[in-house]
Order: sequence, then C-alpha cells, then structure tokens
Amino acid sequence: MSLEEQQKLEDKYLMHTINRLPVEFVRGSGMHLWDDKGKQYTDFLGGIAVCSLGHCDPDVVKAVQDQAAQLMHVSNYFYIEHRGEVAKELSDLLDREAPADKATGWRTFFANSGAEANECAIKLVRMHAHNTHSGATKIVVLKNSFHGRTMETLAATAQPEKQEAFQPMPGGFIVTPINDLDALQHLFDQEGNQIAGMLVECIQGESGVHPCTPEFLQKAEELTHSVGGLFVCDEVQCGMFRTGKAFGFQNYGIVPDVVAMAKAIANGFPMGACAARGEAANDFGPGDHGSTFGGSNLAIAACAATLPKLADPALAKNVQMTGAYLREQLAKLPAVVQVRGLGLMVGCDLDEKYNACEVVSKALDEGFVLNATGPSTLRFVPPLICSISDIDELIVALGKMLV
Repeated sequence: MSLEEQQKLEDKYLMHTINRLPVEFVRGSGMHLWDDKGKQYTDFLGGIAVCSLGHCDPDVVKAVQDQAAQLMHVSNYFYIEHRGEVAKELSDLLDREAPADKATGWRTFFANSGAEANECAIKLVRMHAHNTHSGATKIVVLKNSFHGRTMETLAATAQPEKQEAFQPMPGGFIVTPINDLDALQHLFDQEGNQIAGMLVECIQGESGVHPCTPEFLQKAEELTHSVGGLFVCDEVQCGMFRTGKAFGFQNYGIVPDVVAMAKAIANGFPMGACAARGEAANDFGPGDHGSTFGGSNLAIAACAATLPKLADPALAKNVQMTGAYLREQLAKLPAVVQVRGLGLMVGCDLDEKYNACEVVSKALDEGFVLNATGPSTLRFVPPLICSISDIDELIVALGKMLV
C-alpha cells in the first residue's frame, strides 16, 4: 500500500497523537531503511535508540521467528525457557564495574516499555518506604526530565507543558534543576524525611541530550541514601551500551538501587525491565506488581539474542570511537553552536536562524533520518553499528543544508 493510501487511512482511523513525517518505511537492514518507492535512507535515529544492532539483525530475526513457531505466549503464571538466563545476564551487566560490596546481584521485573519499567520503579520506591515504615512518599525528579506518558510517569516528567491538559496529575514528585548542587542540597535539607527516593536520567534524552555531571549524580546518590531512600536511574535511553558502557550510570562512579530499561534491550521487539538490588530487590511480593505480556516468550527470545551481541567488546569500542568522531565533526560545522553527549547519544544546538524541524525534513529528502527535540536542537541516536563513513556522509549532507 502506498504512502498516500496509508496517510488517508491513518488520518481517518488513528488518533492524532503524533505528527508523522511523510515517508512510509517498508524494509530495513543495518544502518539503512527503504521506503515504499524503493528510496534508501541512512538512519541516525534507530527507532529512537532502539535498533542498536541495526535494523533486522539476522540473529534477532531468527530467534523471534523460531520462537513464534514454537510458543508465543502462556502468561506469567508459568515458567518459560530462557527468562532466568536473561535475568542473570542483566544482573551481570548491571554489576559490571561495581565495587565488590555493591556487586551483590539484581532481581528483574519484565515489562513491555520504558514507561512501564519506570512505573515499576516508582511503585518499588513507594513500596520500599512502606516496608521500612519511613512514612516518606515524595520522589525527587529533575527539571526537563522525561520518564514516559502514562499518568504516573508523566507526573514524574518535569515538563509542565506536557502535563497541563491532564490535570490533576498524580502527586508526590518534587523537582530540582539538573547539575545544581546547591539547589539539590537545599531540597534535601527542606524535605529530607519526606523523600522516599530520587529518579534521574544520567543523560536526559528527550530534552536534547543533556548529561548530568559526575559530581551531581554522586551527591544525589549520597543524599538519597542519607534519608533512607532508593536512588533510581532511568536507563531507558542511555542504557544498553548506548554510551559504550552497559549502562549510562557506569560512566559516573555510582551504583543505583533500581534501574529502568527498555528501548534497545530486544533490538526492536517491545520489551522493558526494572531491576533492583539489595533490600529493594525483595520489596515486592506476589500480587504487588504484574503484567500480562511482560517477559513473554517472544520478548525473552529477542532479548536473549540481543544482549550477547550488545555485550561484544568490539561494539563498545565502535560506540566510543564513532561517538567521539560524530561529536568532533558536528562541532566543526559553522551552524552548530554546541555539541553534547556520550557515546552514540549525541545532541547539538544550531544557530537560532536554523529551524531544527526544517533540517530534519530536508535531511529526509536527502536520504537521512534525523530527529529534532526542540526548535534548534538535533538528536543523534543511531544503531551502534554506525561507521565512520556513515558519519562522513551525514556531515557532508548537513554542511550543504546548513548554509
């Protein structure tokens, strides 16, 4: 079916929750996508940091195909193959680089998305406060954060413009600016005994790729633990080797109590997970949380095929090399005024005379899939198999567009 026919059907039968770009993708392989007319595109969005092994990785495709032919779903009332192995592999990845006293193993709840993983993390924070009889209920979040679009995760997303139409929002979240140590200390001085936990993205993605500083995250972890709360990292976007390390927090000398993950965890198959260590790992009991589809046969098969390939040291090396090269080359463009990020999670701000959404549209015409997170901000989260030549082609194209 053509793009034009799809547009007519979607306009009539789908809720208008997003402004789609005028292209219908029908096939993908590695760094490339093809539309319904056969045009090839180089993808620097990767399904929004999802297809980290590239589109239609053959091992993941085969794993899903084989599992679909054997058993697709039975519900969480029963044991299935490979779920325990995947949970162990996640535990081992989370314990990488942790000091011995904190590398104690993790327990995981499998969900279907990043929002669900964060919902689980929020419930776990509140459950921990309940179980320890602390009386605390508040969760500290960062200004301009993004944690999902369910009511609870939207309430945790400190962007009032996204919340306005849905008032009243669930309560219990208090906001502090990113990387402001004085404001953070003041907040804990005022609210300390009411704080049950803190939820952070080590690198804010939806706001335009804004990394936290090591000093800020280390202080946040310290203050949260000082009041008996749980420190939670939302690793939905910056995890799964996006920065070259298994998880973003491993760049900062911290070890959270709870981690939410999704996106690249199954290379495009819908899946999320929330993992916890220490006392928090035992706070949930039967019936406290659940999911019909979470950790299904298909999701587990896709994840089991994805994780070993993401953990290949050669891939991490490529992420660090190409990420540094991408930031370096973007910074050389006269129209770029600032570049931020770690690994292959990169954002850049353009001179105010350029409209980022117009740049995205022009790039699409030239065969590149890009993303704008603001009026003058571009975000780059390509598959982790991205090459130097892919970046060179992108930079040449951007140079011609940004004149």
